[in-house]
Amino acid sequence: MSRREIRFAGFGGQGIILAGLITGRAAALHDGKEAVVTQSYGPEARGGACAAQLVVDDMPIDYPMVSQPDVLVVMSQEAAHKYVSDLAENCQVLVDETLVELPAGLGWPIHKIPATAIAERLGNRMAANVVMLGFFTAVTQAVSRPAMEEAIRSSVRERFVALNMEAFDAGYTHAGQEA
Repeated sequence: MSRREIRFAGFGGQGIILAGLITGRAAALHDGKEAVVTQSYGPEARGGACAAQLVVDDMPIDYPMVSQPDVLVVMSQEAAHKYVSDLAENCQVLVDETLVELPAGLGWPIHKIPATAIAERLGNRMAANVVMLGFFTAVTQAVSRPAMEEAIRSSVRERFVALNMEAFDAGYTHAGQEA
């Protein structure tokens, strides 16, 4: 694998930063890759724009910033407007179709999942980020499934592990049904 630039974007309170950190942990600790995670927030604690940028590579990372993502994960309409313009040529765009509508003809592969709706069916809307991580893992293969599962288990409170593993599996399974 060569350098992959990944951006998770949404609004504060969706677990966007946690999704980036879990992915970085999966890549670095469990897949043995190099990974750097950076994050940005809007001025609001909840509801403002936020993003987690992740660089993953098999080689040491010489520049830790994301300039043109190869993967963009979008979980809010505001994030879609802000980040859909500076993408690499063959960027994979993953969208929470419960909350985001993209215009037709953008020119990139777009993969849709109703992540928030799936999380609500599982009983906790806050698990939408982990539903998206399952989908992300299956679609992009930027990290392995076992690595992501272990990173989730070690990143969430024990009482939420079962819910998050169910959420991850729902997202992963949805990717197989996307066609």
